[in-house]
Amino acid sequence: MDSEDDMHDANDVDSYEEDYYSGDAMYSDDDDDAGYEFLHNDSDDSDDVLVSRQQKNYTVLKEDDIRQRQEDDITRICSVLSVSRDFACMLLRRYNWNVSNVHEAWFANEDEVRHVVGLLDKTDIKLPKAGELPCGICFESYPLDKISTTACGHPFCNTCWTAYISTSINDGPGCLTLRCPIPSCGAAVGVDMINKLTSIEDKIKYQRYLLRSYIEDNRKTKWCPAPGCDSAIEFDLGSGSYDVTCHCSYSFCWNCTEEAHRPVDCETVSKWIMKNSAESENMNWILANSKPCPKCKRPIEKNQGCMHMTCNPPCKYEFCWLCLGQWSDHGERTGGFYACNRYESAKQEGAYDESERRREMAKNSLERYTHYYERWATNQSSRQKALADLHQMQTVHLAKLSEKQCQPETQLKFIIEAWLQIVECRRVLKWTYAYGYYLPEQEHAKRQFFEYLQGEAEAGLERLHQCAEKELNTYLNEDGSQDEFNNFRTKLAGLTSVTRNYFENLVRALENGLADVDAYGASSKTGSSKNAAGTSKTKGTKGKGSAKGGATSRTDESSGWSCDQCTYMNPKTVTACQMCHNSR
Repeated sequence: MDSEDDMHDANDVDSYEEDYYSGDAMYSDDDDDAGYEFLHNDSDDSDDVLVSRQQKNYTVLKEDDIRQRQEDDITRICSVLSVSRDFACMLLRRYNWNVSNVHEAWFANEDEVRHVVGLLDKTDIKLPKAGELPCGICFESYPLDKISTTACGHPFCNTCWTAYISTSINDGPGCLTLRCPIPSCGAAVGVDMINKLTSIEDKIKYQRYLLRSYIEDNRKTKWCPAPGCDSAIEFDLGSGSYDVTCHCSYSFCWNCTEEAHRPVDCETVSKWIMKNSAESENMNWILANSKPCPKCKRPIEKNQGCMHMTCNPPCKYEFCWLCLGQWSDHGERTGGFYACNRYESAKQEGAYDESERRREMAKNSLERYTHYYERWATNQSSRQKALADLHQMQTVHLAKLSEKQCQPETQLKFIIEAWLQIVECRRVLKWTYAYGYYLPEQEHAKRQFFEYLQGEAEAGLERLHQCAEKELNTYLNEDGSQDEFNNFRTKLAGLTSVTRNYFENLVRALENGLADVDAYGASSKTGSSKNAAGTSKTKGTKGKGSAKGGATSRTDESSGWSCDQCTYMNPKTVTACQMCHNSR
């Protein structure tokens, strides 16, 4: 959004409006304003608007929610199995906080469960009722009130117990499965003894480990990876997309916990992130842009000047950049300082074919990677800028605009929704470059179709971004009429709807791997104009060029017809879309 070259001019935007915003994609046949009824709903919130578009397949759990669920599970085990809270907690930890698994294992073989978990019912060790007992660790004798035991009955002094438990807690979450200090004894050390003998600091640590185990041991829940966020996500396994959004506004993939990356799969994301951080690209750059010194083999880059090269001290070897021969053998007879006859003649004989081939391959590989990475990073930067602009709009500009236009902020939520859509589209567009990098070069039809879709997505997003950023500034800085602002409202809401539809269809197409694309479809797609996904000029359009009779798809007898649902260009002989199977 920093350059005017990246945007369509005003005429293009107006033309786009006329083509796309007069049809049933945004308006009903009965009432032109029906498509924007949400603008007058005082209870609407930007988050609710986004959530309502699709049924959420996950639940965000705050820390209090997690504690409550944990307590409920412990209470259920206590009531059903008639065991203490301490025992119930140990049982649930052993079976990954799955109440059903605890019930199943307990009623199948209670003795086996007790043995595995360390829940001993009775002990053969008889403690005296008075006097002193020796500690099994420090071997000092202590009164009975200074001695503590677990269910096994092995006596240790409270001081040794405290040191033993504290050391285990400081070592990490392994303290949740703490056993009796006697190596051959498997009796579990429960929460009650830990609360009785440890310091407040150790108790807090232990409770923290216990709380985290409730999330980390459950295969349906994961912590939000955002820095400083204490919320967790419970995901409905097998329910579709892995993209989730926490209350902290951070969106991530529940499967791999990287940032949300639709339409790219987790394996591609892993490869892309590894490639961005790997040393292989450094080696490619060295191979493509430098040559080794013939003497010390240190890589040298030539960025200007003649062919006379001198290696850095202590080597100081002088050589010819082209043929790598000693410079003392060069001069006017070999072509002077800016040419090398020896290199040219040896090159004609094929002496440098292999090295030149390797350099050229490395250079091409580096240029291709740089092309995709720069655009990936640029869209990431644009997304961060859009997030900052969204925050500024929510905290400052919305109130200012409400005052200028004499409208409540609840009726200006369409602006926030537009910015939320921009942020989401920037994320999708960013990952399409990782998708394009790993798209096989030999699949020319898919690559051609993909590049077309990507180009249309960029153009549509720039239109929306320009409208939400530059055109909105005119109403922030100047007093526009009510009619002009209402027209702006209609335009921005329409652009938001069209852009959202296009990107949703783009994501679905890429997630399907463009599987149904053939050479004919790709070439037809490239030759078509203004064929944005999720929109159709002829479906009940009211502007110029509209079709009569409520046609459901655009038809061109010379080339084929465009599907109204996904805009795929189909041969005219077929009656159902080859991409989405929608009837003509």
